[in-house]
Amino acid sequence: MLYPRAIPLAIFLAIAAITTLSVFAIESNARARELAQMREYARTVSAALDRNSNSFSSYLRAGAALFASSADVRPETFDNFVRALRLDTEYPGAEGIGWLPVIETADVPAFMAQVRERQPDFPAIYPKPVATTGRIAPVTMFAPASERNRRALGYDMYSDPARAAAMAEAELARRPTASGRIVLEQEQSGNLPAFAIYMPVFRTFGEDDRRLIGFVYAPFRAREFLDSALARERPEDFGVRLYDGEAATGNLLVTHTLGDPASERVEEEVTIANRRLLLVIESANVRVLSPLSMVTLVFGLALASLLMLLARLLTQQAYEDQSRLAFLEEQHSIRNSLTRELNHRVKNTLANVLSILSLTRRRTRDLDEFADSLEGRIRALSATHDLLTVTDWGTTPIRAVIEAELQHFRLALDDAILLEGPPLELAPNDALSFGLAVHELATNAAKYGALSVASGRVTIRWQMVGEQLAEVEWRESGGPQVASERRRGFGTELIEKIVAHELRQPVALDFRPEGVICVMRVPIRRPADFRIREAGREV
Repeated sequence: MLYPRAIPLAIFLAIAAITTLSVFAIESNARARELAQMREYARTVSAALDRNSNSFSSYLRAGAALFASSADVRPETFDNFVRALRLDTEYPGAEGIGWLPVIETADVPAFMAQVRERQPDFPAIYPKPVATTGRIAPVTMFAPASERNRRALGYDMYSDPARAAAMAEAELARRPTASGRIVLEQEQSGNLPAFAIYMPVFRTFGEDDRRLIGFVYAPFRAREFLDSALARERPEDFGVRLYDGEAATGNLLVTHTLGDPASERVEEEVTIANRRLLLVIESANVRVLSPLSMVTLVFGLALASLLMLLARLLTQQAYEDQSRLAFLEEQHSIRNSLTRELNHRVKNTLANVLSILSLTRRRTRDLDEFADSLEGRIRALSATHDLLTVTDWGTTPIRAVIEAELQHFRLALDDAILLEGPPLELAPNDALSFGLAVHELATNAAKYGALSVASGRVTIRWQMVGEQLAEVEWRESGGPQVASERRRGFGTELIEKIVAHELRQPVALDFRPEGVICVMRVPIRRPADFRIREAGREV
């Protein structure tokens, strides 16, 4: 069966395409699985942050209830209340809980006198109020008491726009509200990100008189607050970022960065104390292919290569078989042609022998003359046959045919024979007939003509007279004078009848007194017209 040459390549491309689709499906599933893990991790962290903020908000609500129910909360009482919450162990990142009374600027002197009666070392309010009207909210109490936390006492929360905005929002919403990114006053240096949650405290002074008296608040270090919500064993290839609002550099609260650029990211909104934050989970999985994809790819390419090789071998075998069959068919055709050609040439040769035999018998008087004449003419045929055999029955030069028939005369009378003409080739059958004619002319010249005396000369010239036709002239000179009356011999009939018939061209014989002149026309054929073996040798 003959297969198209593109089949091996088509098989390889098909298997390679299937392998590519398989690898793509595996990688897509791996990516989807990774994204699902990232979403699950983001929901877990978000839930932990929400749970921590809600729990701490309940403590702030309890503190707000403490100040709303009692007009005289002493620092010792507040400190015991906060210490009982054990914030340092339950809520990492929380600095503590503070109290911010809201007072008018005009009442600052009286407020400071009242506070310093209980806290003699209470610092001055900072930054110092510039306007004489308006409200301030200084940190009056902060627990648990420590040297670090004392740095926050006296700080006016309304002086910072981020804190003031959160306090205003909490006052309107009447629930705990988180601020944006801030820097804690407890930090002596640096700008570690932090945020604070404010719980407004209202007190009823009459049936319809409910006033804001201050805020209970809690500051948080953003990194510790986030770390407390992360799983104990955070995946090494996951990074975490927490933004205040949109994912922008200026809004970044805290980050756990990755060593490599993130390839995948999942975003999850988190609400902490009435403020929307954005949690971003990143993955730095930079491997090119998963192990299963690598195995699939290697196996698929190996299978595709193997099938392509197998198909290539089958295709090559099919082409070789086809070529072998074509070669055998051509050889069979050549063999048939050779057989037909051999039969044709044997018949022609036998016909020539029979004609020579018949004419010789009629033109001889005794057996010896008959034998000599017949032997000479058969030898002429044999000489031309030998020449054709040397040329593999292809084209034979005119000069070679003439020299083969005149070789015995040229050995003895080299100067007496002149050959002139361009290189021209004869077909096998034409060479046989032409050789017989040359033999008869040479035999006649040797017996009766120019070659019978030392002074005699024979000139043989040939030239092209048509596209496929050459003219050969035999001219004798210097020999005995040719008799005007002569007996018509076998050579004359052989040339005028047999040779003219085989060459399919007229032959002119002129027996002039000074010497015989014979003009013959011989076909010049192309090798493709008769060389049936040429194709056989090229196969």
